[in-house]
Amino acid sequence: MKFIVFAKASAASEAGVMPSEQLIADMGRFNEELAMAGVLLAADGMHPSSKGARILYDGDKRTVVDGPFTETRELVAGYWIIEVGSLQEAIEWMKKAPSPQEGTVGEVEIRQIFGEEDFGEAMTRQLREQEDRVRAHLAAR
Repeated sequence: MKFIVFAKASAASEAGVMPSEQLIADMGRFNEELAMAGVLLAADGMHPSSKGARILYDGDKRTVVDGPFTETRELVAGYWIIEVGSLQEAIEWMKKAPSPQEGTVGEVEIRQIFGEEDFGEAMTRQLREQEDRVRAHLAAR
């Protein structure tokens, strides 16, 4: 099972304040532990929402809204993608993580990522064929 873990933003991360050297070192050690255990698929920090945008969809209409966005508690400052056997295992791993928000109460959100097993056989076949076409296109570049 794959899970994405969102590290929630803080006022500091939204202000563009870089993490301390200590937090970067602690996160590096934690990420290395995940990697050595074979569960880490990806992990990155993100720039503040002031450097991003949102696209709102309303039927055929698309509206672009530039950051920053006001609801810090709803924003993401970074993420991990891990592959483990269960939600409980994902929780146990993330309880070991250093708090991503320094000087304040930190929060992460864990969400399971859909896998092939979540779709019917016909849909899975279609998705594989589509993925093969995309990979072939990317390899040709």
